[in-house]
This record gives sequence, C-alpha cells and structure tokens, in this order.
Amino acid sequence: MGSETFVEIILAILLPPLGVFLRYGCGVEFWICLLLTILGYIPGIIYAIYVIVG
Repeated sequence: MGSETFVEIILAILLPPLGVFLRYGCGVEFWICLLLTILGYIPGIIYAIYVIVG
C-alpha cells in the first residue's frame, strides 16, 4: 500500500466521495458513494474504503 492509497483512505474516512473521486473520477463508483453518504455517513465510508482498497 503506497502513500497515495493511504491519503485516499484518510480522505475516504473524512469525506467519502472525495476519496473515491480521486481514484475513479466521476464514474459510477463516485455516484454510488455520494448517494450512500447522503443516506448515511457510515455506509458511505464503508463503501469508499471497499472501493479504494479492493
């Protein structure tokens, strides 16, 4: 795990859609993460970390 991934995970914990955006841009992953974050902060974090690490 490099320093880029570490920064993305930190951003995914603080602001989940931003961490996903840095990795994938405005793709489907970003919009799913944004929707989950709006519906509930914790599901957004879980999805963002899953997408970034996986």
